[in-house]
Formats: sequence, C-alpha cells, structure tokens
Amino acid sequence: MTTATRTTEELKALAEKASAELADASALEALRWTAETFGDDFIVASNMQDAVLIDLATKVKSDVDILFLETGYHFAETIGTRDAVATVYPDVRIVNAAAEQTVAQQDAEYGPKLHDRDPTLCCNLRKVVPLRKTLANYSAWVTGVRRVDAPTRANTPIVTWDDRNGLVKINPIAPWTDDEFNAYIDDHGILQNPLVGEGYLSIGCAPCTAKVAPGADPRSGRWAGKSKTECGLHA
Repeated sequence: MTTATRTTEELKALAEKASAELADASALEALRWTAETFGDDFIVASNMQDAVLIDLATKVKSDVDILFLETGYHFAETIGTRDAVATVYPDVRIVNAAAEQTVAQQDAEYGPKLHDRDPTLCCNLRKVVPLRKTLANYSAWVTGVRRVDAPTRANTPIVTWDDRNGLVKINPIAPWTDDEFNAYIDDHGILQNPLVGEGYLSIGCAPCTAKVAPGADPRSGRWAGKSKTECGLHA
C-alpha cells in the first residue's frame, strides 16, 4: 500500500466525508478504511492497559505502528505489558514517545512531584507535547477512546478531524459498551495489564492512578481528589 501526500485541507475533507460514511461502521470496518486510506501513514495509540485495539488493528495491518507515551512514571506492569505486546504481536513496531526531559531533569527545573502540584502542566510536558511531535510524522492516528469512558467523550465520532494535532483521528471502538469491550477480551484471550485485575480500571502514570472502589466510575481512579478528568490528549 502507498500513501499519497495530502494537504491539510484534503485531509480535513477526507475526515468530514468519512465521518458521515462511517458513522455506523464496525471497528474492523473503520480500521480497514484506515489501512486502505493511509497505508503506512497512520499510528495506533495504546496506554497498554490492554491490547484490544492493537489486536483489532493487526487484523487489518499486521505491521502497524503502535504509539506508547513513555512518560517515565509508568507502573512496572504497564512497561511489562508493552514488552509483552511486542512478543504477542511480533510484526508491530512500537514507537516510544518520550518527553524532552527525563523525570530528574523536570524535577530540577520545576521541583519534585510536579504531578501533585500542577498535574495539567506535568501531563502537557510528559504526554501532550511528545504526542504532538510523534503525530507530526503521520496523517492519521487511531485511538481506543470510547463514549462510555467519560461525559467528555460521550459524543466521540468514529472518524473526525483532530484540529489540535493536525491529522485525521479514528476511534473505531467509540460505540462499544463495557460489556462489548470485556466480551472481546474474554472471547479472544486478549493481553491485559495485570493491574486491571487488582482494581486499577483506568491506568495512567503511577503517581496519578489509584484503585477504583467497587461500583465506582472507572475514571475515578485517575487524579483522585482533583478536579482534573483528562490528561489533554483527547481534549
């Protein structure tokens, strides 16, 4: 597959057209469209909580690029899951997007535990900026955002134009319910971060991720006790 160079306006028009045509598409239909439209010019994002999106993507492109934000604050289990993905899906290429500064360098400039004092700035430095720099190398990216994740994601389309990062954004499992998501894991034996079984239902950086109380919103384990609900990647 080859991908012709497209202008921003052409990509925007492509996203608008696909948004309407793929509004009711299945996850695999959306991913097939992505592979056929962009060839090697797209990347699939994963926080390594599970490999659902990776498994789906490899069904249409076995050697797909996988984006992992290497924040320097991950649980050991998350890094282990990333490494396991490379073993289970040997053809994929994991792209580790790291922040410009190491944690130690950031601490020296901003003071220790910036994530406690200003989590939005910390997320921007360690997630948003590295993401934007990595996405600049592609015309499209695929995410695992689902409408049930949070009220801020309730209207997530399957295909849209990502104005903030300047490329097409595909959310193939946006319509999936929790039951559909969990059924896919069970039915296909999907690799899952071991922390999920311990009660961590929305896994991010270790300092800002807590176990979720039984019956509570899965996202309540992120930035617990703070008004923050999004890291800024999907704002």
